[in-house]
Amino acid sequence: MSAESHPTLPPVRLHSDAELARDALGAPLFARAVRLARWAGPATRVGAGGELAAEQLSEAAAHLGLDTGDVDSAGYASQAWRVALDTGLVEVTEPDEDAADGGSAPEADEAFGTAAPGEDLALVTGGAPGDVLDLWLAALDTVLADAGVPDLDDLVDALDAGGEIDFDRLDWNPGREADFLDGVLTNLYLLTVAEGGAADRPVPLPVLAASMVVPDGMGDPTDAVLEQVSDAMMRLDDQFRQLEPIGLVEFRPVDEELMAEAGDEEIAAGTAGGDGADEDEDVSRYGMVRLTPLGLYGIRARLLEAGAEAPAVGELADKGADALLDAVSRYPEGAAQAEIEQWLAGRELPAAVTELLAAARGDDEGGPLRRLRCQQALAPAGPEAEAAVRSVLDDAELGGLARVWLAERGAADVPAPDPEMVFWLTVDTIAAQLAADGETEELPLLMETLTAHHAEFFEQVWRVDHPSTAYVLEAMGRLHPDRKTAKEARKAAFKARSRRP
Repeated sequence: MSAESHPTLPPVRLHSDAELARDALGAPLFARAVRLARWAGPATRVGAGGELAAEQLSEAAAHLGLDTGDVDSAGYASQAWRVALDTGLVEVTEPDEDAADGGSAPEADEAFGTAAPGEDLALVTGGAPGDVLDLWLAALDTVLADAGVPDLDDLVDALDAGGEIDFDRLDWNPGREADFLDGVLTNLYLLTVAEGGAADRPVPLPVLAASMVVPDGMGDPTDAVLEQVSDAMMRLDDQFRQLEPIGLVEFRPVDEELMAEAGDEEIAAGTAGGDGADEDEDVSRYGMVRLTPLGLYGIRARLLEAGAEAPAVGELADKGADALLDAVSRYPEGAAQAEIEQWLAGRELPAAVTELLAAARGDDEGGPLRRLRCQQALAPAGPEAEAAVRSVLDDAELGGLARVWLAERGAADVPAPDPEMVFWLTVDTIAAQLAADGETEELPLLMETLTAHHAEFFEQVWRVDHPSTAYVLEAMGRLHPDRKTAKEARKAAFKARSRRP
């Protein structure tokens, strides 16, 4: 899985390891692999690659409770056996070819090995949740590798006279196929964890297909691109059918009747989650997919292995306040609040508040946003935090924040801030909001309110000794809704630039 396109991802909220391990054990394919591992014994015959002998596949299918009259049952049993083999749930002995060569019975014409439960099978019931999840991740690797392989009929058609697969004729590149599926799963992960993203809502299959095919910035897709989206959808439909039994996704396949009737343009109507389709059109008929909690865990694990930064809410609980504020400064607001709450939950509040305030100091570029997150962390704190907050009333960087906190709680004896502190806090607040959310629609209204209450606002603010003063004034020059005031802001920004070395 490549991490190059998404080196830093939004934080994900994961279930506990115990919950995830239960989900893993309940995944149909993994459960079948465990059952076959327990079934394996001295009479289990395997070929040179560890695969079950053909005549034993029906026995394996019957043991799993599959309908042996179903032509697919042998395939399901074979897949479960392969998962058991690849994860170490089963161990096999190599075929004794010498014995086969010397034998006279018909079955001696082919060498077979035997199988037995592997050492790792004991981890299923006797290991920690993390052990079970490690086994499940190994199983996921096997299933993902299988999902990238073309249909068996296509492979047979592509066999040359020598029994080798003609990849050019098949138009299949294993590396390219793996990269495509990794990219799809990364995009699905992003859609799920992004603030305001899919979360628990399923994602329409056309959205995923378009995310891999339609170039950024393209308006109306061309016919060629629409055809690629349609082809990608059908590939994903097949692949997600294979990924659902391992517990990675919940998937509603493409309605086959709809696909027989729909053209590429109708398919593309679902690429915005249904925005381009008729109101009465059921987008779900084009296929819907959702990462399960276990799937979120699995894709995050693969992203981490690939070198991506894929944080999880709660992993900073044992870190210092400096690490906490630095990290949550890059988080969406909801995830930042959840992380802060978990960090506070394991600490004595007065000491935690003191540590947070100390970590919020700094005249570096990240300082304003750290102070905003610190203020967010202090918002739910009660009277037990008051002493720690009062201790920074005279601090040049934190005194304004402390006064706001105390005033909001109706505390007595809160000293009035001097004008310099008021303007410094104004600059710090706007700089933090720009860093957190960019140039939002609400920011011009805030700027208009601030300037309306101070007749000499710009004459005062350009003198503020804050590293972001010129930056904030330049933003006000772009965003302030009043043209005359915006011009004053640009002049003040020039003065502030000239003032600082």
